[in-house]
Amino acid sequence: MTHGPRWGRIRRISRVPRGARPVRPKPPRLRPVRPEPARLGYARPSPAAPNSGRPRRSRPHILIWSLAGILLLAGGAAAYAWHRLNHNISSVELGSLLTPAASATSDLNILVVGSDSRAGKNASRAGGGDDVGRSDTTLLLHVYGGRKKAALVSIPRDTIVNRPACTTASGQKLTAREGVMFNSVYETGGARCTVAAVESLSGGLRVNHYVEVGFNGFAELMDAVGGADVTLVKPIDDKDSGLHLPAGKHHLDGQQALDLVRTRHGVGNGSDLGRIQLQHQFLTALISKVAGQNVLTDPARLFTAADAATKSLTTDSSLARVDSLASLAYSMKGLGAQNVQMVTLPAQLEQGDEDRLVPDAAKGAKLWAALKADRAVPGDALTGTASGPNGIGQVVRPG
Repeated sequence: MTHGPRWGRIRRISRVPRGARPVRPKPPRLRPVRPEPARLGYARPSPAAPNSGRPRRSRPHILIWSLAGILLLAGGAAAYAWHRLNHNISSVELGSLLTPAASATSDLNILVVGSDSRAGKNASRAGGGDDVGRSDTTLLLHVYGGRKKAALVSIPRDTIVNRPACTTASGQKLTAREGVMFNSVYETGGARCTVAAVESLSGGLRVNHYVEVGFNGFAELMDAVGGADVTLVKPIDDKDSGLHLPAGKHHLDGQQALDLVRTRHGVGNGSDLGRIQLQHQFLTALISKVAGQNVLTDPARLFTAADAATKSLTTDSSLARVDSLASLAYSMKGLGAQNVQMVTLPAQLEQGDEDRLVPDAAKGAKLWAALKADRAVPGDALTGTASGPNGIGQVVRPG
């Protein structure tokens, strides 16, 4: 039998089947080369222990996954916090009554109303009374273009005004009425009629936003920012409200701060004008404190303050989101107490009734014209009236 060349038989015997790799002998005591640790997260085995078993995780790898876990948890907490804060906010639909601001840095008018409703927790803060309430305090905040300065105009609750025709939140149409108390407008027509009355009183100054706070909301918000530190130049002794504070330094909690801004008989002649001037002095002290707290650098305090603020406020629908409120607050971050001018609506005592005020038309026209033109309020618009500054003298100072 012919078998052909010898080398041909050897070649057929050693042929490797298709798809398989030849088996090579392993060098003695050598381990397979591992991938680089930086790429897959493994550390090289220690030279002192080449057969130590399963490789350990490197510290960078553990750190990366730890940070990822923290961020995941923080993201979940942030989402919860965001949802909670949004859920806190109550809103009122004012529609075309409000005029959107031209830009994030343009001048801005915000109507702030403090209601004296005793509904819910408000009763425990200020005693019993009506659930609906009236506008106990009304402030028009005009923020000048650039958002670095502002004028805060207080409208006395005892001012006699003409209420324009307006429509309530329930759709009820109210006819115009002359010679009504300003604080009764809120009681009768709510936020919508109050905005309409302020725009009528100001000769057409358009309101951009509306914010409302009750007694309990104010007290809780004050507690959330750590209260207020004030120095009383004079003692306050109001037997009607039960507020008794000697002259000197005081740290006020939320309830005490509420009692201070509501007192009428503890300062001046017991009128609403004296109370407004006391409120202006207190707000100056409060702005000075809050501006120096740097709440944004303390996440816990920031959330506490934001939680209290959003639970305390009722806003127009365009502000009823955390991002909208935060954007508005951020645009005014440069405002300090020294840049806010405190003003009271120019008014005179009504003839025959010193508990009522009548707007001073001439001086009021100067006030509103300045704000419409985004100019500082001229001094001659604020003097020679019953509502002029310094009627009670200095009572409250910061610190």
